[in-house]
Amino acid sequence: MTQRMPGAQRPGPWWAAARAHALTAATLHGLAVFPLSRSKLPALPSAHPEPAATCTGECGQAGHGVHDATADPARVRALFAAAPWAAGYGIACGPAGLLGLDLDRKNGVDGVDGLRALAARHGFQVPRTVTVATPSGGWHLWLTASADVTIPNTAGLLAPGIDTRGTGGYLVGPGSLGPKGRYRFAVTFSQSAIAEAPPAITDLLTARQAAVQELAGPNGPGGGVRRSRGHLGPLVRFVLNCGPNDLNNRLYWAARTAFESDAIDPDTATAELLAAAVSRGHPETPARRTIASAAKGAARTRKEASS
Repeated sequence: MTQRMPGAQRPGPWWAAARAHALTAATLHGLAVFPLSRSKLPALPSAHPEPAATCTGECGQAGHGVHDATADPARVRALFAAAPWAAGYGIACGPAGLLGLDLDRKNGVDGVDGLRALAARHGFQVPRTVTVATPSGGWHLWLTASADVTIPNTAGLLAPGIDTRGTGGYLVGPGSLGPKGRYRFAVTFSQSAIAEAPPAITDLLTARQAAVQELAGPNGPGGGVRRSRGHLGPLVRFVLNCGPNDLNNRLYWAARTAFESDAIDPDTATAELLAAAVSRGHPETPARRTIASAAKGAARTRKEASS
């Protein structure tokens, strides 16, 4: 039995199920997992709250986001014991060589149809593979990629409604409870193996990511293209250079600073800060909420300053 210090929180109503699903993923399938809160973000607070921290777990403490992920059952139990509010778990894509295709169906965008159109346009078939149904009606397709291919974390780079998760990113594990409901298997391991990603997908990702980086230059996504670049570039770099578990705080600060500046176009700031955050592994929907919250905070500041 796990011992808790006096006064420690008791496990919440979703904790036991989340831990059980995480242990199944680790013990049966060898996947590296770590606890998530119901917001789908790492449940454990940062081990290094100072912004300049770059530790990825070398200190031996928990609290390094996706870098906490492990397939060792004892370590999984220890992580969940330290996060009694956990409602789900993340699966680290990098250690498993996973390429996760996150197909969203919301706000008039259908990533499932987008993937079919992409397949028809580039002459590949979408393989049958392990698939997770998301609470919003979308799908997570689990694919594998060659060891010599670095899979970036992207939002809409392949097509609208299609995000990718790879090195440094994670997928919400089936059985997890998110803000809108539970993630569930649509195609289980008993029904299909994890399929290899069609080469066309990895080729497209590699080529388009290279184009983004070339466009970015030294200042991050979109560098040197628009009038706001000289002011926005350092904020984008601030997000890109985050430590393992301070990404959301950095994103909020950078967005708030951008929205409070008269020299930065808000739409440009939203697009480029979102791209930077997703490239570092931040799930797109929570990142958009963080940016929206920053916009509201900046609007309040402007209103107070003018009153």
